Amino acid sequence: MIKLKKYVIVLMVVMICAAVYLLGYAGKNDQHSALLDEDAFLLIAHRGASAIAPEHTLASYQLAMDMDADFIEIDLQMTQDGVLVALHDDTVDRTTDRSGKVAEMDLVDIKRMDAGSWFNAEKPDRAKDEYVGIQVPTLEEIFTAFGDSANYYIETKQPDESEEMEENLLELLDQFKLLEESQPDGKVMIQSFSADSLKTIRQLDNNIPLIQLMDDFEQVIPSSETFELYREYAVGIGVSHRKADEAYIAAAREAGLLVHPFVVDKLAEGEKLKSWGATGIFTNDLEAVSSLK
Repeated sequence: MIKLKKYVIVLMVVMICAAVYLLGYAGKNDQHSALLDEDAFLLIAHRGASAIAPEHTLASYQLAMDMDADFIEIDLQMTQDGVLVALHDDTVDRTTDRSGKVAEMDLVDIKRMDAGSWFNAEKPDRAKDEYVGIQVPTLEEIFTAFGDSANYYIETKQPDESEEMEENLLELLDQFKLLEESQPDGKVMIQSFSADSLKTIRQLDNNIPLIQLMDDFEQVIPSSETFELYREYAVGIGVSHRKADEAYIAAAREAGLLVHPFVVDKLAEGEKLKSWGATGIFTNDLEAVSSLK
């Protein structure tokens, strides 16, 4: 009788453990699908929380994380010595105290620059002493700072002029284990205006979700055949909110593509895009659109 009771107790413990495991596994599967769910609506922090901190800095990304952004967006440029850094422009003129092309500078030159004082001067109501002298971060530094606690939406900039940009990007993603099967699907998304860059990434890795950015000058809805061509290598498109009307979004969604308009800083605009079927927006101002989640 005592042995039977022990057996029953052990069996109950095993069943409880199994139930806990299955619940955790189900939750994990939910996490895996959430970022790419066609019914979800994502808030993508454009250059970080760039309305309230210097864009593409660790401070801007940290604020975006604190404000519960679904993704932090990182624009990549490559230095002369082959290092990936977070900068939108191909020159440093606008967001640092120096001038010149990123591709003609080594990392040591980039690291000497003040990437925050311009923000204090441009937005005195948002100015902070800590922004003075803040540096341009490398992609490696961003991954070191945030690891897998962040979801990354990365853009390859000027890839045709940056040899092996895609290979270097994937190498860093592998180094920081951001492409492991244990990570949520969509932990990393890569976008580009360059279809060639995206196709290169697709050849190197068949699983990373890719987003084809649409040129601002394209004023008409692409044909269904064009959308189908995008669908061969991409899961979605990024399009200016100025041309992403209801018909445009409907056509893209009909082709099975996610639609992430850029850049939306007004709640009313975000609500309209969401009602039309957009699956997320890029925003500088997370505070303004936070209620869309």
